[in-house]
Amino acid sequence: MTTYVFDPPVVTGLPIVDVTARFPVRRVYCVGRNYADHAVEMGHDPDREPPFFFQKNPDDLETSGVFPYPGASSNVHHEVELAVLLKSGSGSIPESRALAHVYGYAVALDMTRRDLQAEAKKAGRPWDAGKAFERSAPIGPVTPAADCGHLGSGSIQLTVNGQTRQSGDLDQMIWNVPGIISKLSELFVLGAGDVILTGTPAGVGPVQKGDKLVATISGLERLSVEVS
Repeated sequence: MTTYVFDPPVVTGLPIVDVTARFPVRRVYCVGRNYADHAVEMGHDPDREPPFFFQKNPDDLETSGVFPYPGASSNVHHEVELAVLLKSGSGSIPESRALAHVYGYAVALDMTRRDLQAEAKKAGRPWDAGKAFERSAPIGPVTPAADCGHLGSGSIQLTVNGQTRQSGDLDQMIWNVPGIISKLSELFVLGAGDVILTGTPAGVGPVQKGDKLVATISGLERLSVEVS
């Protein structure tokens, strides 16, 4: 029996619609600039190129409906995203087999300390401080693919205090879900419990304490978050 010098960290588990058991999280991957309009608004070329990835931590996923405004930043932005949750995986997954590894989908937010990210970009440094901070990825309940199908199109939207900030369609992704999984598997050995945030449409912007965010994707449970 293996023993440890202190108790191991608790596994992050996500709620699943109409299921008592929770989805255990292994890793969290994020896709950068995967909508052409968002690439343009961030000052980049929207032409299709191989996707690039960064990571958040499993315990950055937040299900309480509260997003505490983080320290060390005065410019925190919202980014609504489709989360893809894997039930299996491997290295070098072909696009034609990618969806067989998907357990389900959820609505998520990639909250970003934009000022710290901009400083890191300017210095040619990693984005960790801007992206992978505590509770930086609010996420809604998981809907199994068996119930919602595989999502290749459908509305994706975010409102802040009732005003629409982001609005697009999943079919506007530069790399669709099978393509993302296949490309990611060329860089990492994917596995059960991996969560992939697939990018955000245009309209990202700052949040303030007291703001109420509502994120929706057609066919999935909505995500409501209050900034505290």
